[in-house]
Amino acid sequence: MQEIVAMVRANMVAPTKEALAKAGCPSFTCMKCLGRGKKGMDPATLRMVMESGELPRTPDGEALTEVGRLIPKRLFNICVPDDKAAAVVQAIIAANSTGHPGDGKIFVMPVGESYVVRTGERTDA
Repeated sequence: MQEIVAMVRANMVAPTKEALAKAGCPSFTCMKCLGRGKKGMDPATLRMVMESGELPRTPDGEALTEVGRLIPKRLFNICVPDDKAAAVVQAIIAANSTGHPGDGKIFVMPVGESYVVRTGERTDA
């Protein structure tokens, strides 16, 4: 069994849910979270701003005023059998990929055991 943790843009919940359902994975947990990536600022842009004193009218200019700001994201937790993990990951990528920074991040981890709280029964996913 694998746990898939996917952080995606806040406005991509509906397409992600639809992609998961089509991939045969209707069960998941989704929650609000805040985060940011590791992308740094281009040194040339930073130097230009320092010299001119003005922010460029580009996404880089906006990023300079937002250093350290946490961006609203959505966190999906999905547990699936080993043989479904690759398909679920590909479904999430297909639903969320815009080709721009900030599309998200996916982690896949092994799960040792899972249980149904009500019955105590050990389950596969």
